[in-house]
Amino acid sequence: MVTPIPTPSVPPNNNTYSQAARLGNLVFLSGQLGLDRASGQPLEGIEAQTRQAIENIIQVLADAGASLANVAKVNIFITDFTLLPRMNSVYSQYFTHRPAKTTVEISRLDRGALIEIEVVAGV
Repeated sequence: MVTPIPTPSVPPNNNTYSQAARLGNLVFLSGQLGLDRASGQPLEGIEAQTRQAIENIIQVLADAGASLANVAKVNIFITDFTLLPRMNSVYSQYFTHRPAKTTVEISRLDRGALIEIEVVAGV
């Protein structure tokens, strides 16, 4: 049975989804944007947005009783593949264990964000 996980560490989302859900020993996180917590708008630049999205992931994982070390799969949605090397420079500082990863370029993200990151982790 799928169980939504309370995530008090991150700003509330709309009521159509959970920030994280557990199924057995797996935790599925919804995509995280690199938003400024005060304004709710995207931070300036791909590096800042990547860092904030991953920091949000760290907090949601902690709420689920996991950490980045438990992440087995990462999905990244980016609006411009030319930003990939700059995104990867930040990403590689956090995901040193090299989980499986898929990166796709898409035309647009919510609020004009440049990147959205989602993960699947074991607990």
